[in-house]
Amino acid sequence: MKIDKFENAIVWQKTKDLTVKVYKIFRDCKDYSFRDQIQRAVISISNNIAEGFERSGDKEFIYFLSIAKGSSGELRSMIRVACELKYINKEEMEEIVVMSEEVSKLIFGLIRSIK
Repeated sequence: MKIDKFENAIVWQKTKDLTVKVYKIFRDCKDYSFRDQIQRAVISISNNIAEGFERSGDKEFIYFLSIAKGSSGELRSMIRVACELKYINKEEMEEIVVMSEEVSKLIFGLIRSIK
């Protein structure tokens, strides 16, 4: 089945949910540079999926999916640091890590299916 818009892609929907969760968790974080960077990382995932989908070819789509996958790794790195800094608790960290790993696997699968 061909997906006609990025909003219908499960990977984008799961990434949107992840983004909303991260934004809510960090909305009151007073470490503004940390909050800004983690929010940039998470929003980069869904935005790169969307931008790549809207591009003209598979090569460009794969390029943007690769950036999205990298941003997912950046998010997991930052979320572990956030836990160490006590910005979030261990349960929040684990939930975000699991969600991010699922998104990374979906992105990887999408890249493989395009190649």
